[in-house]
Amino acid sequence: MKVATQDEVAANFVEYVKAAKLGPVVVTSKGKPVAVLLRAEDQEDLERLLMGHSAKLQSILEAARKRFREGRGIPHQRFWQEVEAENARKIPARNRTEEKGRTRR
Repeated sequence: MKVATQDEVAANFVEYVKAAKLGPVVVTSKGKPVAVLLRAEDQEDLERLLMGHSAKLQSILEAARKRFREGRGIPHQRFWQEVEAENARKIPARNRTEEKGRTRR
């Protein structure tokens, strides 16, 4: 892990972006951390990073954890059945037919 001041990062931004490919770069101001440069190889990496810091998503997850701790969760198998049913409703009929190896003409 590399540590650099805001001024160092501003003066040599490209260098620090390259350094972030090897590990996090902590950016400091007046000796205190203010930011971190992280590698994002693709869109999925970026989405995971952003979701991990989403206050709305964290709120939803905490509410779900609370319901689960209170015994109001749903069984694993039922959850995945509901997910599959929801996904099936979202896939247009044409795509569902193609997925089964048949195509419409």
